[in-house]
Amino acid sequence: MNNNKKSFFTGVVFGMIALFVINSVVTNANLLYRRFISKELTTNQKISQIQSIVDKYYVNDYDEQLMEEMIYKGMVASLKDPYSYYMSEEELKAFLEDTEGNYVGIGIMVNLTEDEKMLVNKVFEGSPAQESGIQQGDKIIKVGDKDVTLENYQEVVSDIKGEEGSKVKLTIYREKENKTFDIEVVRKSLDVPTVEHKVLEDNIAYISISQFDRVTYDQFKAAFDSLSSANGLIIDLRNNPGGLLTTVNQITDMLVPEGTITYIEDKSGNRDYHKSDANYYNKPLVILVNENSASASEVLSGAVKDFGVGKLVGETTYGKGVVQNMYQLSDGSGVKVTMAKYYTPSGVCIQGTGIEPDYKVTNPEDNSQDLQLEKAIEVIKNWE
Repeated sequence: MNNNKKSFFTGVVFGMIALFVINSVVTNANLLYRRFISKELTTNQKISQIQSIVDKYYVNDYDEQLMEEMIYKGMVASLKDPYSYYMSEEELKAFLEDTEGNYVGIGIMVNLTEDEKMLVNKVFEGSPAQESGIQQGDKIIKVGDKDVTLENYQEVVSDIKGEEGSKVKLTIYREKENKTFDIEVVRKSLDVPTVEHKVLEDNIAYISISQFDRVTYDQFKAAFDSLSSANGLIIDLRNNPGGLLTTVNQITDMLVPEGTITYIEDKSGNRDYHKSDANYYNKPLVILVNENSASASEVLSGAVKDFGVGKLVGETTYGKGVVQNMYQLSDGSGVKVTMAKYYTPSGVCIQGTGIEPDYKVTNPEDNSQDLQLEKAIEVIKNWE
């Protein structure tokens, strides 16, 4: 073997020994680190260590209670489910007030848009919001100093409510005018009128349902009974974000014959069937829907379509085929969690897809004409 080959061989051997030594040192160092420095932490231990670091080194003051609330919010937000969230005691009270149909607020209905803004779906007649100039279609991008986001959506919805007579500042983007502006609205006590009704041409009854609260069934039945002599019925569910399953089942039972209105299925495959009796509305029936008709609105629409007792007019619905339940914690706070999927009578879960109308009609962007309502009237007139 010549000197060059010898040197190369010696270098290779030396390199292998050096690599072995380095690997041994690194491995031993890792073992020592894991054994004497690093250790697995329980959730409480990790929170305690973070709290200790913040207390010792963080240069500014901070709100300990807010930090604690954000821990709980973050736990549920990690599910990445817009319908599951943690609520503080105050937020839970406001949520329960909403479903009762009366609260202190400004008189609007909203839902979260894909671009994480709060869309105003409805402005109640005579409400502080209407008096302040807020319009349907406006997007609320800030409440006070808080930007509207997916993570804090329920929080900012709660912030719109408050003490009667107090003011709330909203930052609004009005797309049709391409302008952003601030507005202050005075809160007041409101009874939510979730149902409006009237008689249209050719003695056609019209009932609009803005959401399904506890008060909605009684309001709907009163309107329905007063219009019993009409030649047909149009139920407007456009921009209706949903509400209580018990309420929509009561109303749907009045419209469809005996059978399954909907059924829900939990993670274990257990099913809960919601049934209707044999009595139903046996006259021409049209349901108006659009892309903001969601959840409970889709329960009613899906049942009417599957039973074949009415026609759907408008646009494909939102596609929310999941059910949430509210679980109150012992300290008064709560967690709303998606706990089941719901299915139409034909066994279809419309989550993410929505329900297709029988007659697809789109209104002009400037709302200069209600082509959907015109089509609904036409369908009733030409009913066979």
